[in-house]
Amino acid sequence: MEIKSRQQILTVAAIAVLGLFAADKLVFDPLAAVWKTRSKQIQDLRTRVAQGQGLLQREQSIRGRWSQMERNTLTNNPSAAEQQLFAAIDSWRQDSRVAINGATPQWRHDADDYMTYQCRMDASGNLATLSKFLYDIEKDPMALKLDSIEISARDKEGQQLVLALQISGLVLTPVSR
Repeated sequence: MEIKSRQQILTVAAIAVLGLFAADKLVFDPLAAVWKTRSKQIQDLRTRVAQGQGLLQREQSIRGRWSQMERNTLTNNPSAAEQQLFAAIDSWRQDSRVAINGATPQWRHDADDYMTYQCRMDASGNLATLSKFLYDIEKDPMALKLDSIEISARDKEGQQLVLALQISGLVLTPVSR
C-alpha cells in the first residue's frame, strides 16, 4: 500500500472518529438527557394518576370523614361558638372535678376560610383529676387542639397541682365566591 493512500485512509478514519465524537457530544448526549427527563416526567405522571385513582376509590370515606370533621367544628356565630366551648369546658370540669381558676378567650382570624377561638385556662386539682380533665378534652370530638400545657405544684409534696393550658377551637368560615 502506498503512503499516500494510507494517509488518506488515516485522515478519513480520524475525521470519522472526530465526527462520531462530535455527534456523540452534540446529538446523542442531549437526546439521552431529553429521554431521561421525559422518562422521569412519565413516571411522575403515572404516580400522580395512581394517587388520583386511589383518591377516587376512597372518595366516599374521605367525604364522610370531612363532613364529620365539619360537624365537629365550632359554629360560625362567634357568641354561639364561645357558648359551645364554655359548655364543653364546664362539662369536662364537672366530669373530672377540677377547679377552673380562670379562662381568657381570644379570637384569631388566621385565613379567609377559617378562624380559631383560643382559650387560655388555669385549673387546679390533683394528678388524677387533672389527668381526667386532659383526657376528656382529648377524647371530645369537638375540633380542638391543645396548644400548650404546663403543670406545676402548689405544695411541697406535689399533691395540689396547677394546670395552665391553651386550647384552640376551629371555626370554618364560608368562602364567598
